Amino acid sequence: MRIQRTVGLLSVLRFLRSESSVPLTDSPIIVGGRCAPWQGSIGLHKCDYFLSTRRRNSWQLMLKILLFGSTAISFGFSGNVVIAEGASASNLTINNDQGDDFVTGLRRIEDGSVISNSHTIKWRIFTDNGRDLFLKGKLDEAEKYFQAALQEAKEGFGLRDSHVASSCNNLAEIYRTRKAFDKAEPLYLEAISILEESFGTNDIRVGATLHNLGQFYFLQRKVEQAQKCYERALKIEGRVLGYGHTDYANTMYHLGMALYLQGKEKDSEALLRESIRILEENGLGETITCVRRMRSLTQMLLKSERLAEAEILQRKILHVLEISKGWKFLETIIAAEGLAMTLQSLERLEESQELLERCLDARRNILPQV
Repeated sequence: MRIQRTVGLLSVLRFLRSESSVPLTDSPIIVGGRCAPWQGSIGLHKCDYFLSTRRRNSWQLMLKILLFGSTAISFGFSGNVVIAEGASASNLTINNDQGDDFVTGLRRIEDGSVISNSHTIKWRIFTDNGRDLFLKGKLDEAEKYFQAALQEAKEGFGLRDSHVASSCNNLAEIYRTRKAFDKAEPLYLEAISILEESFGTNDIRVGATLHNLGQFYFLQRKVEQAQKCYERALKIEGRVLGYGHTDYANTMYHLGMALYLQGKEKDSEALLRESIRILEENGLGETITCVRRMRSLTQMLLKSERLAEAEILQRKILHVLEISKGWKFLETIIAAEGLAMTLQSLERLEESQELLERCLDARRNILPQV
C-alpha cells in the first residue's frame, strides 16, 4: 500500500511538472537557438550564478555568459588590462614590479612621465563606448569600437604593450560570445604572449587570460586543450592569490569539469570537493555558487550509484535553499523531490513519501490552479 501511494504521488508530480513553465533541472543557456555546448549530461553551466528559467532576449543571455560568468575580463575600466575577478589593486602592487603603474592603467616611462597622445585618448574613449554598447546589447556596434580600440592601442602604446593585450582579450570575448571561434583564438593567444613578455609567465593577468582561453576551448568541447589552460591558470592563481582564494577554487571547478568530460571521474570528483571546501571556508557555503557545485558533485555520485553520499549532499542543498528561499520557490521543491527520489532508491519509502507529500502540497500552493 505504501509503495502504491508513493508511486501515485510521483505520477501527480510528473503531471505538475509538465504543466509548470519552470523545468526541474537547470535549463541550458540558449545561444542562437541551440543549447550551449558546455551543457553536459550532468546539467552543468559554465556560469556558477543562478539564471532564471524565464525567456530572455538573446543579447541578455549573451550578457549573462560574459559578464556574470566566473571568467576574468577587462573592458578597459580605468584603462586596466585583464585581471582576475576579486584580485585587488593592492594584491597586484605586491605581486608585480609594476604594480602602481598597473593600478593607474598608464605605463610610466623612464623620465617619470606617462604615455599620452591622441591615440591613447581615443583608446580610452573607444573602449568605454564599446563597453557601454555591449551592456545595452548592441554587439555589432560594440565590436566595431573594440576593433578601433585595438588599433589605437597599437599606435598609441606600442604593438607589445599590455593595453594591446587588454584590447585583444576584450575583442576575443566578444567573438567567443558570438561563436566566431576562428577570430577569437588568435586574439587570446596574442594577449597571453604580450602579457607574458610584459609581466612574466607567472603573472595573475596571464592566469586570468589563460582561464578565458580555457573557457573558449571548453565551450567547443575541446576539453584536453581547456584542461591545459586551466592547469596553467590554477598554478598561477595558487601562487599569486593563495590556495584558499575563491578564484583558485573557481578555476579548480572548471578543471574538474574538463576532466570529467574526459572520463577522469576520480580526479574530477576530488577537485569539485576541494572547490566546495574552499567556498565553505570563505563563508560562501550557502551561496547559489556553492549550491550549483554541490549539485554537480551530486549528479556524479548518483551516476556512479553512490546513493548514500549523494543523499548527504542533497540534504545540504535542501537546507541551504530552505533558509535562503523557502518552500514558496520551485527551486527548493525540486531539490526536495531529488532527495525523495534518492531515498526511494535507498528503499526508505516512508521518508520518501513524507517528503513527496510536502512537495506536492507546496506545488499546489504556488502553481496556478487548473
